[in-house]
Amino acid sequence: MDLKLKNKVAFVTGASSGIGRSTALLLAGEGSKVCLVARDENRLRKVAAEIERDGGEALVLPCDVTDTKACEFAVAHAAEKFNGLDILVNAAGVIKTGTIENTSLSDWDGMMKINLRVVFYLMKLTTPHLIASKGVIINVSSVNGIRSFPGVLAYNVSKSAVDQLTRCVALELAEKGVRVNSVNPGVTITELHRRAGMDEKTYQKFLAHSYDTHPIAKGIHRMAAAEDIAGLIVYLSSPVTEWVTGVNYLVDGGRGQTCFR
Repeated sequence: MDLKLKNKVAFVTGASSGIGRSTALLLAGEGSKVCLVARDENRLRKVAAEIERDGGEALVLPCDVTDTKACEFAVAHAAEKFNGLDILVNAAGVIKTGTIENTSLSDWDGMMKINLRVVFYLMKLTTPHLIASKGVIINVSSVNGIRSFPGVLAYNVSKSAVDQLTRCVALELAEKGVRVNSVNPGVTITELHRRAGMDEKTYQKFLAHSYDTHPIAKGIHRMAAAEDIAGLIVYLSSPVTEWVTGVNYLVDGGRGQTCFR
């Protein structure tokens, strides 16, 4: 299928690793020009090198997305470089454990800042460009935004808010031709949980448990990879899905259909 993404301009956060990186590579493979946004410039340059090696075009934008001025510069520079923007993918995010009893206010604020405030502000900054191009926004949320799980309180709330933000903005921008959707992964093999502090033994135990709680895992004998999520993001970025907006898409191997275990 021709996804009609050739020469589209995509702005992808979290592009140095995980779902963001995989999305950037797949978009480039479809002919899009990709603006790579993350803090780690060295990693971004490696992603850019992969894209350019295969004949694609990438713009490296080292950026701490919690810095509003840095975000403003990155969006302005990307739009100027490519004469506009067509796609925003908000893939940057963090997770921390914690309950109502032990989640600190600083952890709560930090989670809301990265997972929600940044998403809102980048949507706001890119909206004028996306109206001009009748573009697309894809927010990376989580099954935790749709279903409640204990032990990750702030993360659950931040992702639920992203889902509501997605639906609200979809309605606000529909008449201007901009589509807004989210993807809601289950457990996916990325660096997310290790960066949250899991050591290797704990992480492997967590994956083994997740294998039991994600129904499709036993059927296909693996957990989700970043590419599994990126594939849906790229599909929803395409003009072939222009009748789709305001939807929170579970891409979780059936996890959201199960009861708590």
